Amino acid sequence: MTWTARRHGRRVATRWRRRRGLTAIAAALALSLLGLTGCNLPAGFHDYVVFDGLDRPTAVEFSPDGRVFVAEKAGVVKAFDGIHDRTPTVVADLRTNVYNSWDRGLLGLALAPDFPADPSIFVAYTHDAPPGGTAPHWGEPDTDGDVCPTPPGESADGCVVTARVSRLEVRNGVWRGKEHVLVEDWCQQYPSHTIGTLAFGTDGALYAGAGDGASFNWADYGQRGLPPNPCGDPPLEGGALRSQDLQTDGDPVGLDGSIIRIDPETGDALADNPQADAADPNARRIVAYGLRNPFRFTMRPGTNEVWMGDVGWSTWEEIDRTVGDDDRVDNFGWPCREGHERQRQYDELDLPVCEDLYAQGGTVDPYFQYRHDETVADERCPTSRGSSISGLAFTPADSAYPVDYDGALFFADAARGCIFAMHAGEDGLPDPGQVSAFHHAAASAVEIEFGPGGELWYVDLYGGAIRRIGYSATNTPPQSAFTATPDAGDPPLTVTFDAGASTDGDPGDVLTYAWDLDGDGEADDGTDPVITHTYETAGARTVRLEVTDVAGATATATATVRVGTAPPVPEITSPAPGSAVAVGERVDFAGGADVDGVGELPPSALSWAADLLHCTTIDECHRHPDVYTLDGAASGSFVMPDHEYPAYVELHLSATWDGETATATRRIDYRTVEVALTADTPGAELTLAGETAPTSVSRALPEGATVAVSAAADVTNDGGTFAFASWSDGGARAHEIVVPPDPLVLTTHYEPVPAPGSG
Repeated sequence: MTWTARRHGRRVATRWRRRRGLTAIAAALALSLLGLTGCNLPAGFHDYVVFDGLDRPTAVEFSPDGRVFVAEKAGVVKAFDGIHDRTPTVVADLRTNVYNSWDRGLLGLALAPDFPADPSIFVAYTHDAPPGGTAPHWGEPDTDGDVCPTPPGESADGCVVTARVSRLEVRNGVWRGKEHVLVEDWCQQYPSHTIGTLAFGTDGALYAGAGDGASFNWADYGQRGLPPNPCGDPPLEGGALRSQDLQTDGDPVGLDGSIIRIDPETGDALADNPQADAADPNARRIVAYGLRNPFRFTMRPGTNEVWMGDVGWSTWEEIDRTVGDDDRVDNFGWPCREGHERQRQYDELDLPVCEDLYAQGGTVDPYFQYRHDETVADERCPTSRGSSISGLAFTPADSAYPVDYDGALFFADAARGCIFAMHAGEDGLPDPGQVSAFHHAAASAVEIEFGPGGELWYVDLYGGAIRRIGYSATNTPPQSAFTATPDAGDPPLTVTFDAGASTDGDPGDVLTYAWDLDGDGEADDGTDPVITHTYETAGARTVRLEVTDVAGATATATATVRVGTAPPVPEITSPAPGSAVAVGERVDFAGGADVDGVGELPPSALSWAADLLHCTTIDECHRHPDVYTLDGAASGSFVMPDHEYPAYVELHLSATWDGETATATRRIDYRTVEVALTADTPGAELTLAGETAPTSVSRALPEGATVAVSAAADVTNDGGTFAFASWSDGGARAHEIVVPPDPLVLTTHYEPVPAPGSG
C-alpha cells in the first residue's frame, strides 16, 4: 500500500457546525461519499469512503448526537459533526504522552455508555515512559512521531514503555481538563503487541486488552535488554512469559497479554470479577490471559462475552471467547501454546512456566483458528502477505443487512486485506463451520464497528480514511467523474468543470450534482452538471463533486486545480537505489524538493518516515508504520532495525507546498549472509529462524540479525537412538545467534543412547 502524506490532517479548522442526531445520520447514510462497487463484496453491498484526509486513524466511535469520533495513532482524537463534515474538530491532543512508533500509539477509543449526558471519552495508548517514569521519555513534546535511539534499539534491546487507560471529560466539544488515568501498567519492551481495544459490557464495565510487549523475532523470555529483563520479572519469566503472570509467584502481577474488566470511574476491579478477592490489584482486574496480541476484541450484544482476535506468531490466528462476569479466569496458553498446540520455539526451551503449564493443563482452546499459510473459506485475498486479525464486530439487532447475517461475527485481517463473516448457527452463536469471505479488498482495516443505520464501518489505517459498507438490494450507486479545463494556470484563472462522465448503472436514473469549488469542504458552490468558476488568488484547490441518484446514493470525485502554483517534486539523493544494509548499521539519508517557478524548498517543508515491510515471500508483505520519523530536515540517519526476514525498509520523503504534498520512496534491503545448520547424525531435526528440516537447513539471513537455532533433543535412525550433545558454537540445544558478516555453518553433535539392558 502506498504511503501518502502523514501530517496534513493536523492542519484542520476547528469551527463547529450544526449537529445532527442519530436519526439524521441513519437517514443520510445512503449519502455517504465515494461509492465503490465490484465483485469484492456480495451483490448489493458497496464500499464507501465517509471521511478521508486523516493521519493514521486507528479507531472510530459514534455518538447519539450525530458526532463521529476518530482516534489517530499519533495521539489525537478528532470529532466530525456528522457524515457530511469535512473539517473535524480536534477534541484532544495527547501526543506528548503517547509513544507513536511501529505498532505503538493511541489505539483504543470508547465513549461512555450514556454519552454525551456523561461527557467522558476513554482512550488506551502506549505511554512514552518506562514503569514509574514521566512522559515524554523517548520522544519530544507535541510531536507526531517518537524515535527509539540505538542503543537500545527498538527491536534489539528495546525502548521500554508502559501503557494507559484514561478517561477524558469533553466539555463544549473539547477536552481541556485533567487526564484521569484509570490504569497504568503493561511494561512493554518491544515495538508491537501493545495496548489495543476498549469496550463496554452490558453492565457498564469497561474492558481493555493488551499484548505481551515481547519480541517478535525470537522466543523471548526476558534474556535481552539494557539491562536484561528490563521489566523486572524473575529469571525465565520475562518477555512473552509475562502473559502467564497469574501462573507465577515472586513478583507483582502484570497486565501484559490479558483482558481486564474495571470500573470506568476508578479503574479498580469490579466486585464480581473472578478474582475480586485476590491480594494483588491487577490479579483482581484480569478476566482472561495467556494472549499474545489481542489487538481487537468485541462484546457480543446483550451479553458480557468478550470475543478476542489474538494475532499469532508462526502459525495460527485465533478467535477466543471468554465471559467477563463469570467465576472463571480463562488462560489461552500463550506463549507455551499457539492455536490448539504447543508453541514449538518456546517448548524447545524447556522453560519452567511452560513445562508446568503442559503438566497441569487447563488452558482454553481457540473458538476458531486459521493457519497463516492457508485460505479461509472462499477468500480470494492474498495469504502470502501474512495474517493479522485486526477487527471483530457482531451484527446488531437493527442491522440493515440481509437476514443471512443476523447474529454473525465479522472479523477483519489487515495483512490479507479481507473481512470475513462467521454466520450464526442454530444455537445463535457464531458457527466456525459457516465462515465466508465478505470483503476481498478491505484496504488496511484495523478496526471494524457497526455504526448508526446498522451497517459495518471500518478504519483504513494507511488510506487515512473511515469507510462504511452499505447495502441496497435494488439500487446501484452512481459513479462520479468530471473534467477541469484548464486545470492549471496563473490567476485570474477561469475553469470549466464538466460532470458529463458521471454515470449510474440503473436505467433511467437521474443524477443531481453538488460542487465544492473553493476547497472549503462544503459542497455548496453549484448544482449544474457543467459549471464555471474563476480563481482570483494563487494556490492549489481540491475540487469535489458529489453525485446523487434518485435513491439517495452518492459518489464523490476529487481533482486538484493549481492556480499560479505547481506541485512539489521531492527527490531522495541518498541512500543510493539498491542499497543493502546490515542490522544495526546506520543509514544516512538526504534529499530535497523543488517547485517549478519557486525553486528549492526549505527543510521546513520536508518530512521523513521509514516503514518496515515484513514479507512471507520477498515481495508479499505487510507494513509496520513509522519505525522512524523526522520533520523539518533535509538529512538525517536511522539504524537498520532487526526483524524476522524476509523484510525491507521503505524510506519516504514528503514535501508540502501551498497545500499539496508529494512523496518519494526508496527501498532499502538487508545485506544477507548464508547461514547453515548441519547435524552429524542423519535425520536430526534442525530449526533455523523458524525453518525446520532434517539433518541440514540453510537460509540467507540479514547480517547482524538475532535468530533462533535449535536441534531435536534426540533422533532415531537405522543406527539407533542418539541424544543431543552439543553445538559447534557451544550454545544450548535452543539458543540465539547473531548473524556474522561471513557465511556461517553450525554443526550439532549427537551421541548414541545405550539400548536398555546393554550396560
